[in-house]
Formats: sequence, C-alpha cells, structure tokens
Amino acid sequence: MELYFVKLWGTNLMNVPIRGHLFFPKKLNESGSLVNSWYFENLTVPPVRRFYIMRRKICLDPRTARTFLRWLSSFACRPGPDGSLWQNKQTRSLKNKINTGKSRRQPCPAVLDHFDQQYSEELGDLWASARAVLLDPPSWQYGVMLNCFSSVTDITQILLSQGFSSLLPQTDVSELLPNNDSAVSNSPRHEGKDTLSPHFSKRPPGNVGLLPYITSHAFSQAHQSERPPKFPPSSLQCYIHPHPLRFPSQAHRPGQLKQYYLLNAASLLPVLALQVRDGDKVLDLCSAPGGKAVAIMQSATPALLCCNEPDPHRRDWLAKTLESFLPPSLSSRVMVSAQDGRFAGQSEAGFYDKVLVDAPCSNDRSWLHSSDKLRGQQRLEDRARLPELQTQLLRSAISAVRPGGVVVYSTCTLSSLENCAVVEAVLKDFPDAEVENLWEEIALPLSKYFAVISLPGQKQTEPKPSLHPVIGSASTSHHKLGILVLPQPGRTWGPMFLSRIRKKG
Repeated sequence: MELYFVKLWGTNLMNVPIRGHLFFPKKLNESGSLVNSWYFENLTVPPVRRFYIMRRKICLDPRTARTFLRWLSSFACRPGPDGSLWQNKQTRSLKNKINTGKSRRQPCPAVLDHFDQQYSEELGDLWASARAVLLDPPSWQYGVMLNCFSSVTDITQILLSQGFSSLLPQTDVSELLPNNDSAVSNSPRHEGKDTLSPHFSKRPPGNVGLLPYITSHAFSQAHQSERPPKFPPSSLQCYIHPHPLRFPSQAHRPGQLKQYYLLNAASLLPVLALQVRDGDKVLDLCSAPGGKAVAIMQSATPALLCCNEPDPHRRDWLAKTLESFLPPSLSSRVMVSAQDGRFAGQSEAGFYDKVLVDAPCSNDRSWLHSSDKLRGQQRLEDRARLPELQTQLLRSAISAVRPGGVVVYSTCTLSSLENCAVVEAVLKDFPDAEVENLWEEIALPLSKYFAVISLPGQKQTEPKPSLHPVIGSASTSHHKLGILVLPQPGRTWGPMFLSRIRKKG
C-alpha cells in the first residue's frame, strides 16, 4: 500500500506513520503540494491550508492516525475559495504555530545601550554571549508543561516523537487528582456568578561578584569521582527540546481544560524552590498571568492557593488561565484576590506556609525589543522605580509567612539592582530571616540544562564571571543571595533570578 508521510512547511509534524491513505489528492502542483481538499477515510482534515508531502512506503501503526487527527483538529480553519482549507484569521497560521524561528525583531537602541552599559559591568565577559541570545528571538527555546488534570498521553507521544525530553524525573501524578478523579480534559465547567472566574473564589481587595556556572562536561572533568546531584522526582511534567522548536499553543475553550502550557522552562525554578507540599497554605503574591500558579498545582495539593493580582486586566488574564488548566473540583482550594501586594503582610501576617513573589520587573527579553524609542525610554524610567516596589513586595511577603515558612523571590531580569540588591536590603529589616542555599539543590542537579551563576552580594569583591568550572567546594560558600539563570547559546533559558528566604521559627 502506498502511503504519504506528512510534512508541514518543511517540518515533520509527526515522526510516525499514518494508517491508510491520508488523503486522496485531486490536484498536485509542480512542487508536489496539494492545492485543494483532501480526506482521510472520508473525514475532512481541517487544520491546514496545504501539505508538503513525500511519497514513500512506510510501516503502519493503527494507533497513530487517531492521535494525529485529534491533535490537528484543535486548530480552527475555514474553507478557502479554491476548496482548500485555510487557517482561521483569528488565530495565527499553523506555520507560525510550529515555529522553528525565521523572523527577527529589531531591538530598541536606547534599551540596548542601557543594557550594554550595565550588564557589561555586572557580568563581564558573560554579557557578550547572553546579549547574543537576547538579540536573537528565533534561538529561544520553549518548554511544554503538561497539565496533570487533563489527558496528555497523545501529547506526550507527539512531544517524544519530535525530540522533546523530560526536564525533571517523574513521580506518579495521579496522586494530585482530587478525590482520585481521572483526567478531565473535556470535563464541563460549573457555571458561577463570579465574573472573575466561573469556578474560582474571589477575595475582596485590601487597602556582584558572580560564580561561574557549571556545564555538565566541565563538571565531569573537574570532578572525576563526582557527579552532579540528581534532582528529586517531581509530579511536575515539563518537556524541553535542544533546539528552538516552539510547540503550537492551544486556544482557550470554555468548558475544556488545556493539555499543556508553553513557557520559558527557567520560570519553573522558583516553583521548585518553593517546595510546596500537600496541605500547605500558599500565596502567589504577583500571580498573573498564572503560569506559576498552574505549576504549583501540578506539584502538590495545597490546602489553599491564593493567587493575588491587583490589576483588573491582568487579573482577568489570570482567571482565564486558571479556568483553562484547573478542574472545578479545586475551587475550594484556589482563590483569586485583588489586594495590593505591598500590604498583604499587614492584613495576613504570619498566615501562609509558602509565599511566592514573582515580582514585576524589567523583563529583559521583552523590554529589549520595545516597539519604538518612546516606549523604550518610558520603560527605562520605569526600570529605575522598580526596586522600591520590589522591596516593598518582598517585605510584605516575609511578614505574611509564618515562622519557619518560606518566601521565594524571583524576577526575569539580569539586573542586580532588582535581584540581589533587593534581597540584601530586605534582609536588613528582618534579622529573623535567612537566605537558603539553592546552588546544590537546584543549580547543580539541573546544570545540564541551565547556565547558572551564583550571586553572593553587592558589596563583596569577587572575580569577573567566566565559563570555567568551579573547583572543590567553592560553590557551597557563594550561595548567599540567590542564583541567576543566564541565557547562553544552546541553553537559551532565562533570565531568571531566584532567592529563597526562610523565616526562622
């Protein structure tokens, strides 16, 4: 039997065979492209305008066709004037959905000049390589975090067939399902009166010195008898690809749970550092757009997760994210609040076991590509004011956590003024709080995937960072304020700073 192996705009959509005749072409142009409708066993395939095909005989697997069609059917399309199937104008083209990176965005000169001046001083020689990554969006890698509350078997098969691999060792995610329910990818939502979210509760608003990172290769050379410690098994499922292949995003569909969340994989590190356990009371102080809140619920079953966002537009975004990923059965555990995060420590002093402060920051990836000069200048002015806000938020978070509880502070900027300087300033006001070591817990076990440097403090004199391995036990004495994931060629994750602070009990 002659079959066709499907290719989409030159990229393999699935490296698996399709059972039966995928389509019965009515007309092929000179390049072998289909220019009108096609069928799979009399079923119209809706999601693409055309396929580039290779004719060849391949082995059959009865299970792959169903998986293939179910995945393709998630893309909205409409009939074209020639009978072909065109992508709906309200969504991005499928060519852009499976994006291997071809277009370039122009950087804002004012922001780039500012970054060059600040980061060349703070990062030394490492800034050149980080700069090259930030200026090259097509090189950025993306992670795919699976939703344990949805059926993801078919997505996992597709990811593995595309060359994705799991970032973290896995545990049984069935323990996270409330009341031992099975996956609910298509479970209907309960209707509610709260416009913020149909099933999540609403709460009323309230008034450098640098240590070089360790590559797995360099580490093995420097420590012939040692291996990087392994990261403990996690129920959090995230798949990453060694190349900048971006998996297509899924549209929000009321009443259905999404199967996965696309993200910069480094943004999961603050959640891992938070170490949420079943039964914890957790505050996500700056929660929108909600990716970290979703990751928290993939990691454990807290007694309470309060997702706080004072801005109405971003709060609506947050509510939609929660609705897209969490089942109605979690409505008693997850709530959305609208209070000013700077005052949470006053209104809820000592209430929470864990607090995440993913603070508003000068997002280096986004700000570097500001749309125009005026926009860039405005952002630079905002950048100068951010450390004061971040300091207030972190103070509030430490006040809101109980004695013995944990606060994780994180940003997505390289700026030391928004990272270790904020932590250092706040610690002076809380003698009962101390920074914990994330180097051996997170940086070393994940050094295969992330380029990490350690930030000991603003006033300490340290050598400029380099790409040589750390020898001996030097790393254990340089964890004082936090770790920073630095974008590097081939490992383009970040920037992501994180610091874990424990309130002494």
